Amino acid sequence: MTERQMRLKDWLSGFSDRYGLKLDTMRTASADAGFRSYFRIDGKETTYIVMDSPGEADNIAPFIHADEVFAQAGLNVPKIYEENRELGLMLISDLGTKTYLDVLDHDNADRLMGQATDALVKLQAASKPDVFPAYSAELLRSELELFPQWFVKRHLGMEITPELRSMFDRTFALIIAKNLDQANVYVHRDFMPRNLMLTEKGNPGVIDFQDAVYGPVSYDIACLCRDAFISWEETQTLDWTIRYWEKARKAGVPVPSDFGRFWEDVEWMAIQRHLKVLGIFTRLNYRDGKPKYLGDTPRFLNYVKATSRRFDALRPLSRFIDTIIGEQEQVGYTF
Repeated sequence: MTERQMRLKDWLSGFSDRYGLKLDTMRTASADAGFRSYFRIDGKETTYIVMDSPGEADNIAPFIHADEVFAQAGLNVPKIYEENRELGLMLISDLGTKTYLDVLDHDNADRLMGQATDALVKLQAASKPDVFPAYSAELLRSELELFPQWFVKRHLGMEITPELRSMFDRTFALIIAKNLDQANVYVHRDFMPRNLMLTEKGNPGVIDFQDAVYGPVSYDIACLCRDAFISWEETQTLDWTIRYWEKARKAGVPVPSDFGRFWEDVEWMAIQRHLKVLGIFTRLNYRDGKPKYLGDTPRFLNYVKATSRRFDALRPLSRFIDTIIGEQEQVGYTF
């Protein structure tokens, strides 16, 4: 047992009687792309999740804050029973063992994705400024820079020539301007099937929201429909996006009144996320020793290729992507 695990058990023992915790049942529940670890532990009548977030003191504060805001909006999020901000430890409710990613198929996808967009609309309808950090131009750019830094230079071994750097600068400026031109709402920032739990009541359970911001209204629906780990036909994602847009309008969420405009917003937002994720997944491999995410990078290259070909302003990026994955015409939807 590591020193960290011993400290964790010592912390749990301080209130184990209150919840009937059986310390010898603690086992790994999951680990995420960051440095957090999750353990499942049996209690008297139910199971609990122990979240271990090592690092700087009070690094669980964003999770605690977002958990409260999301719960007030009516989302099914973990209940926090105990917390130690100095140690980065929490005892929270267990939302189950199955994520959307585990169970989604063509038979249940419409129902589950409908429930997911119901939850998303609830969250967005509750939005207020100054509750979460702004998804600023600086943050958007820092995320985009992960692509040339980690994917292009580190993974592909390509030199960032002055010409290539100029192309990235022009392209990123366009993407950021388009993103910032949208109305702002609460943004989960990783609202995808892997972070949605299949629950008996209040489906879905929502997790991994500690990076929430106040930003573009199209971000989370783009994230949900163009997932990092599962792909759908574009006709299907278009249908889900239209259904979400209709619900959002009825709920007063500030989506454009014209769906064609909103679909374009989704496309430009998706480009930003896909470039960011390509950088993050390669950084996870080379910096953090987590190679499993590299296997999903072709999905994102194809996302970027398909979307960038639809906009003249993104043609330089499209040509660059073609040099990586080759020429293949793709058809997309415009309105």
